[in-house]
This record gives sequence, C-alpha cells and structure tokens, in this order.
Amino acid sequence: MAGVLRLSVVRFLPTAVKPAVVPVVQQKCGISGRSMRGSQKIVKPPPYPYKTKKYGFLQAIFDHTRKRFDENTKIIAVEGPLAAGKSKFAKELADELEMHYIPEANMDMYYINSYGFDARTLDPEFPASLKSYDEKTFCRTPKHPNAAAFQFNMYALRFWQYVEALNHLFNTGQGVVLDRSCYSDMVFIEAMAKNGYISKGARSFYYDIRKNTLQELMKPHLVVYLDVSVEQVKKNLKKRALPHEANSPALTDQYLRDIESFYKQLYLKEISTHAELLVYDWNEGGDTEVVVEDIERIDFDRFDKHDPKMKDWRWGLNLEWDFNNRRMKYSVQKNVLEGLFNVPRLDVPELLGDQVTWKF
Repeated sequence: MAGVLRLSVVRFLPTAVKPAVVPVVQQKCGISGRSMRGSQKIVKPPPYPYKTKKYGFLQAIFDHTRKRFDENTKIIAVEGPLAAGKSKFAKELADELEMHYIPEANMDMYYINSYGFDARTLDPEFPASLKSYDEKTFCRTPKHPNAAAFQFNMYALRFWQYVEALNHLFNTGQGVVLDRSCYSDMVFIEAMAKNGYISKGARSFYYDIRKNTLQELMKPHLVVYLDVSVEQVKKNLKKRALPHEANSPALTDQYLRDIESFYKQLYLKEISTHAELLVYDWNEGGDTEVVVEDIERIDFDRFDKHDPKMKDWRWGLNLEWDFNNRRMKYSVQKNVLEGLFNVPRLDVPELLGDQVTWKF
C-alpha cells in the first residue's frame, strides 16, 4: 500500500483511503488538478514567446511577470532512486496539474547536438582520456578517471534544465514538473565518493561549483519523493533489462544503499527546510490521483516573511520588479550563469587531463 508522509505538517496518511480527520479543502493558495478545475478556465495574458523573442529591460517595463501567475505557477521536483518509476509518475502528474514536464537529464543531451550528430562516434579518433564517458560507460567502468567529469556534466545538465524550468515559469505562468533536479544531484557525488569512484578532491571541487551556482536559482515549491527499497530497485533494474545495467560493477548493493541513505539523510532534510515535501512508499507503485489530492491540500502561501519555507519566492518591497529581474536573468542573462562554473581548482588531476591530453 502506498503511503505518504508530509514532513512540514508531520502527519501520516494511507493513500488507499481518504482520511476521516483531514478534510479535503481547496486552499486559497494551493495547486489544483484538472479534476478540481473542471471546465473553469483562468483568464490571464497569453504566454510570452520567450523562445523567439527577447525579454530585456524595455520589455519588462511594459510586460510585468506576475500577471500570468495563478495557483499552479509552481516548481515541483519528483525524486527517488534509480528505476523507481519517476518518469511515468512525473508525466502523469504534469498532465493532471496541466504543467510543463521536463524529463530527466542524460548524456545524450550533452553529446548529441541540435543537428542530430552524436560526438561519441568520434571516439576512435581520440586518446583514452578524451573519449566519451556517459551512463553506459559509468556502469561498465565506474572507477575510470573520467567518472568525476561525467558527474560534473550531469550536474550542469540538471542545472540548465532547472534554469529552463524557471525561464518557462516566469514567461508563461505555467508550472513545471521536473524528473529529478540539480538540488538532489549531490546524492550521486556522495555515493560515488564513498564507493571510491571519484577522489576527495573531485568531491570538494563539486561542492565549490554547487555552492557557486545554486545560489542563483530558486528552490522548488514542492518535492515528491518516491521511496523504493534497494531490493525493489534491483528487481526494477532487472525488469527494465538495460544491457549496461546488467551485472554492473557500479550498481552494487552498497552503492544503491548509499544513494538511498544520502537521499533521506542529506537531500530531503536539506530541501524540506524550504520546500513542501511528500514522501510515498512506491515499492508497488501508487495512484497519481491520490498524490494530486494530497497536493491540493497544501497552502503554499501560509508562511510569514520570516519563515524559511518558500523564502526564495518572497522578496523585498518592489515585488513586481523582483520577479521581472529574475525573469530577465533566466531569459537573457544566461552568460552570467555560465560564468559561475568557472571555479579555479588545479589540484584535481582527473579534471585537468594528462600529458597525452595536452599533447593531443
């Protein structure tokens, strides 16, 4: 039976039945699903065409941001271990809440360009230290010198996905559901470090980058964590039968346990100081509609100005221009965000390359 724990309210509900003590009440500032909205259409300005039209200071004077916002203008991150069923659930959740869905990042996004060319096809032309290294390579050779660079690239992909989520939200008013986010990426770097896949220096460098970049983002309003045991994860991995995951020296029982542990003891504790958190037992799957009902009970605007909850979404006296400035940052000032990855560290050999690399 799927279960839900809402840490911010400290209550436990079985999801198979409706609670007798907690009434289903539509909150004034809560998210509403398709069923609750019914045929009602919220009247607001059309989405700003941010993919084809610049949004700078001049546009901000005439086109304020909050006029497109409604109760569903929220960022939701769906989290969980490997093979937990996050993608299927996140798609269903986005559809029911009429939000934009962003799939989980993968290294295809890094190696395949906009023309469809896959840079990995050039591997025969390069020395070993410059060959591609993706999820498949990691599963086969987790202690490769390029393992650290691989996880750094995964963090960068998730970071830019999150920037795009904020860009979409500010320009359209539509909420976004992400299949994992850059905020939880550190559970993998921690598990990799603990299992000897990367060095202590690489781990330290990762946190330098993380600290330098995450401060420019805005934490999600809600995190939904699908809790799946290590034994069930192994069964799910076997069921989906991806060749590189079968008998992988990377996906050991210890590595999978470490991911679960760092998720629960590190990430969820950290993110729950800001975001609302729903945790579900997903060993046998669950009902998306029940999750939506639980989400509809949350009042995201019940916190005062001194509360750490939702702090990233509350600013100074000129609230309208606070939103406009954020919108410009995520729309047309991405070069500033790119510069945040330039952290000078010369003490991590696996990220600097060897003599063969430099001669090549």
